Amino acid sequence: MADERDVRTQRATPPEVDGLRRRIDLIDDQLMKLLNSRSACAVEIGRVKRQVGMAVYQPERETWILERVEANNPGPLDPGAVRRVFERIIDEGRRLERLAQRDDDKEAGEARASLPPERQGE
Repeated sequence: MADERDVRTQRATPPEVDGLRRRIDLIDDQLMKLLNSRSACAVEIGRVKRQVGMAVYQPERETWILERVEANNPGPLDPGAVRRVFERIIDEGRRLERLAQRDDDKEAGEARASLPPERQGE
């Protein structure tokens, strides 16, 4: 039984598979750049929301995003798959917004603490 597995793993991968895997690797690199760009926007949105007193969670906006990506999906992913992927992306964006707000609060607290006691309430 172990010999059969060793033979299967030693077989050469067909060139078509290798080529498609290289293409997937390039697409993954592009996805990573796009996801990080989107995440950077989420961080900035979190800061702005904090400044203007908006809640991080905006269910109407999230619904709009999910409906939009499902409507614009050309396939082969089915609508449910697209929804699940974007729900996760949105969840992570929301998490980053919250972290950005906490970081701003922490920085503001540290800045206040460095002021003389009579100015810390400003």
